[in-house]
Order: sequence, then C-alpha cells, then structure tokens
Amino acid sequence: MDKGKIVSLEERIPKLKQHRKKKANRRLTFLLSLFLLLVLAVVYFQSSLSHVKEIELSGNQLVSDESILKEVSVEEGMNVWSVDRSKAEEELGAIAEIAGAQVKLKLPNTVTIHVDEFEKAAYLINESRFYPILENGELLDSRTLGVLPTDAPILTGFKEDKILKEMVSELNNLPSEIKNSISEIVLAPKKTDQYHVSLYMNDGFEVSASIRTFSEKMVHYPSIVSQLDESAKGVIDLEVGSYFREYEKEGDPAANENESES
Repeated sequence: MDKGKIVSLEERIPKLKQHRKKKANRRLTFLLSLFLLLVLAVVYFQSSLSHVKEIELSGNQLVSDESILKEVSVEEGMNVWSVDRSKAEEELGAIAEIAGAQVKLKLPNTVTIHVDEFEKAAYLINESRFYPILENGELLDSRTLGVLPTDAPILTGFKEDKILKEMVSELNNLPSEIKNSISEIVLAPKKTDQYHVSLYMNDGFEVSASIRTFSEKMVHYPSIVSQLDESAKGVIDLEVGSYFREYEKEGDPAANENESES
C-alpha cells in the first residue's frame, strides 16, 4: 500500500479553480488586445492617416524634386498601401541621370525616395553652351549651362561619336583627384593618331596624350609633376614614354627641353 502523501479532492479544487481563472484571464486579455488591434487597423485604413501625407526625397542633385515627382507614380493623398515600390523604382531608373533608387514606406503616412545619381564625367562645349556628360556616357542636352563649369573637365572639339564615348570611359578610369585636376581636354587629331588630345591642367601644365592610352599614362601624372620645377611650365608628352618640353621663354629662341622618364 502506497504510504505517500494523500491529497484530498477538497484541497485540490481551489488550486484548479485558480489555474482555470488565470488561463481564462490570459485568453480574455489576448482576445481584447486582438480586437483592439483590429479596431485600430480599421480606423487607420478608413481614415486619412493611411493616405500619403509627405514624400521625402534625398540623394538628388542633378534631377530636381519636381522632375522626380512628375515621373514617379506616387503622389500625396493616395493610400500608402497602394504604393507600388518596385514600379516606382523602375520609373526612377528610367531617368537618364539616375543610376538607382530605393522607395520605402515610413509609417504612418510617409514615402521616402532615395536616388543614386550618375556622376558628371565631363562637359561637352558647343556654341558657348556646356552639355553635361554622365559617367555612363549619357549626354544631357536638356541641361545645358551658359556659364563655365568647374566641377568636371570641359571637352572641346568632340562630337557625339565613339571617340567621345571612349574619352569618357578613360576619364572614369582615373582617380578622382587626377580627373579633378584637368581643366580642359581638346581633341587634336594627328595624321598618325586620330585619338590625340591636348589637356590643360589646373596647375598650369599642358599634357599631350592619346585617348587609347589615356588613363594608363595619366595615372602617373602626379609623380611626373612632382619631379618638375613648378615655375617651369610646358608640355608633358605622354604619347610615347614621357618627357617634358618647357615653353619657350620670351627672348629665348630655343626651346628648353628636359626629359623625365616615367
């Protein structure tokens, strides 16, 4: 016969009742919370709180806010849950200056749009107007400037052809500090090289080069300049090897030619 403690049914009943009460209270709390959430959701969806109240734009410098809002199928007043973010991103990607975009919802009623733009690689000059050229080679003929730009090299003598595209591609291969040191690139074809260019640098030097080997040779420009006397301005020839030809000084008929092998 089991000599363990015997618990009477009368002692267990209060504990069972207490356990069932706690369980019922938890269930009631859950149902009330769920009901409250459903009520809030219905109120939110049926009220103006679920309508787009604000569209936040960021990352755009080349493209105006107005242009972005005109192209994208998102507008204030529409239901935030009807915003097709994938479609909006595709629409923004169709704008020439935009490399990519991210469209997100910020509850309760804000849409955020962040765009990544292509950088300007250069400006093409034509009849005193400056046409921006993006790093992807796209020429923005609708965004011309009438004043001399200083944030990218100016291309002179180029046309919208393969030579221009190759020039832009070579510029993209340069470190930004070297690209920013170029003021103007003039296409000056020779009989032996239709890709010959003359560069005018911000530090006063001139560079003679070929587009075909442009980035390969220009990457050494800082090293070459560091070996030259800052007061001795002239032409750095990078077509074959590299050497420096100083400008003729007034009263000196002979050109002072110094060689600097890279």
